[in-house]
Amino acid sequence: MDMIENRTFDEIEPGETASLVRTLSREDIELFAIMSGDVNPAHVDEAYAKSDMFHKIIAHGMWGASLISTLLGTKLPGPGTIYLDQTLSFRHPIAIGDTITVTVKALVKHPDNHHITFDCACINQQSQVVISGTAEVIAPTEKVKRPRTILPTVRLNEQGNFHRHLLELADGLAPIRTAVVYPIDSNALLGAIEAAQSHLITPILLGPIDQMHAIAAAHDIDITPYTMLPAEHSNEAAQQAVALVRAGKADALMKGSLHTDELMHAVLAPGVGLSTGRRMSHVFVMDVPTYPRPLFITDAALNIAPNLEAKRDIVQNALDLAHILLHETPKVAILSAVETVSSRLPSTLDAAALCKMAEREQITGGIVDGPLAFDNAVSAAAAQTKGIASPVAGQADILLVPDLEAGNMLAKQLEYLADAQSAGIVLGARVPIILTSRADSPQAHMVSCAIALLLVHSRQRDKL
Repeated sequence: MDMIENRTFDEIEPGETASLVRTLSREDIELFAIMSGDVNPAHVDEAYAKSDMFHKIIAHGMWGASLISTLLGTKLPGPGTIYLDQTLSFRHPIAIGDTITVTVKALVKHPDNHHITFDCACINQQSQVVISGTAEVIAPTEKVKRPRTILPTVRLNEQGNFHRHLLELADGLAPIRTAVVYPIDSNALLGAIEAAQSHLITPILLGPIDQMHAIAAAHDIDITPYTMLPAEHSNEAAQQAVALVRAGKADALMKGSLHTDELMHAVLAPGVGLSTGRRMSHVFVMDVPTYPRPLFITDAALNIAPNLEAKRDIVQNALDLAHILLHETPKVAILSAVETVSSRLPSTLDAAALCKMAEREQITGGIVDGPLAFDNAVSAAAAQTKGIASPVAGQADILLVPDLEAGNMLAKQLEYLADAQSAGIVLGARVPIILTSRADSPQAHMVSCAIALLLVHSRQRDKL
């Protein structure tokens, strides 16, 4: 066991030294910024890191100064030391990648109060003194020896990188005409208006006009620039929205303050709906900060217990979306509870059949493998431990869940327990359907609209 032991006042002699060596990383700077609130762009802005000025002004002298405190508190004198005063000169910057040797040397002892003055120096790998000065401490008078405290591992995860990328891809594209169905609560109406203000959609608001005006007025928003069509009831609004699409007057639908099944009833109406030859399905586009890739989860909102044929369409819908958003060959993991095929677990039989369908090109555009348990789908280490050889294991882009319950729980767990951000879209209809929830954040509305925008423009390019 690693032990930590101090040097008492009586044991320390003038001239005694201690040292430690550390290398400054980008993560060190980011963690220091989080803890201290220091967001000086010279310390944390990536743009500075790419400029010639970066190595002149980066590097936080305070990081080097903190190493001096660490050395005094853990080695010389060590545990029990009370830091009183310091006078330091920051002579050269410390840049990312610099290796710093920190040394303290006992100079003067004061027996009347157990104070010791130390000479302090931080020297980089080029033998430059970057920090120098003195520090005064109260040295411990009693011997302390104990196990070294094991510090927790700190992992810095930046949220929303992929979602921001999608918004950047959508920037500059012409907004799409979007029928917003029955937006009679603030979340639904404001989400649509914010997307319009960001030039993602041109909303057509369908619902009770007086009620929509009242909500807008309560939030000091002017909705008069937008088209509003009266619809007293939610089913009437849904039917009108579908009719707008069929008439070529809307490029997408957006769910407002009505239940999903009520909207989909109008979308699926025989002869007057928006059905195509493919099963409709929902995709959660997840941005999980602890996972190095975007993650699509399907279907967690529409198909309760899909059969094999429905799952084929669900996979193909997700693959088509991934080609537009990822621009690479997507990897699909067919999830189950185990990795082996068993007649006692129908989801494993479906997984095996889907893999064969992909092999025979009944599913195209991606690499499909399964059955895979969730851990093996997202963790190469888990797959290796279990001896699973798979081109998908540990690097899945798309997760096909066995049923709606499993998918919905998985998506919500990632959102609420893993700080994931989600956006969602319904595919397989004539136009994209933005299926938002009352609990969705404004960011989720925006990203969902951006996905619909990218889909519509991709289809328009394909027709040229």
